[in-house]
Amino acid sequence: MERPCKRRRTIEPESQVPTPPASECEGVSTKLLDSATAILFEQAAAVTNIHNLYQTNELARKSLANAVAAILQGQSRRGKVIICGVGKSAYIGMKLTATCKSLGIAASFMHACEAAHGDLGDVRSDDVVLFISYSGKTPELLNLRPHIPLSTRMIVVTSKMTREECLLISDRDDGILLPAPVHKSEEECFGVTAPTTSTTVALAVADMLALIVADQLHGDEKGRVFKRNHPGGAIGMRHEEVEAVRKDCVDVSILELPSPSISAKDEDSSSEAI
Repeated sequence: MERPCKRRRTIEPESQVPTPPASECEGVSTKLLDSATAILFEQAAAVTNIHNLYQTNELARKSLANAVAAILQGQSRRGKVIICGVGKSAYIGMKLTATCKSLGIAASFMHACEAAHGDLGDVRSDDVVLFISYSGKTPELLNLRPHIPLSTRMIVVTSKMTREECLLISDRDDGILLPAPVHKSEEECFGVTAPTTSTTVALAVADMLALIVADQLHGDEKGRVFKRNHPGGAIGMRHEEVEAVRKDCVDVSILELPSPSISAKDEDSSSEAI
């Protein structure tokens, strides 16, 4: 009896995804990278513009000097810088607050919305309230203005160039305006009004202010103050500690300990109770 022949399986060739011509791939890649570098160019131009402003504009330079003096006076009286904003400006404010703290400048962040719901209780007469508002007329910040004591100095980081243009301090003779304009509108640069160059400039001005205040407060001790306040992370590690890690492969990770409220005994008790 003859054995039946095995049916041969026909293996279909795998479908091939057509590969676009090399020239087409390169064209897409070049266009993408050109757009990316154009964005970086506009960001850099915005920072260059603000650098030139504070280097040449006497009004901006005087405003910076007044802002530093106001903060130093508040710090000498055990006051603090209360930084306030909403939206993307709030994130810039949070970063400025963290920078100030690490540099030994007493500071706190106050979200504009939470301020109207009780956080205004953080404001004292020797404090300085620093608003971050590109328009200078953010409604949430305007709502707070009548509730800030007249004895509390106010600083605004804004795109406006004069105090009269900025509604947040237009009626306060002692209000200080720190200009942070952009060289071109974001819609003109990128086709969208999303805060990009404006937040880059605001952050640059904020860092400038924090570092200048730290210089005036601590002088040559600024670095030591920062190290004291920033013992964690790679920044906080001393050079010899870094070398020890590299040489001996020391494990510097922090072990996560169990919560004191949870233990094997508790679990046993729970089981018995059930």
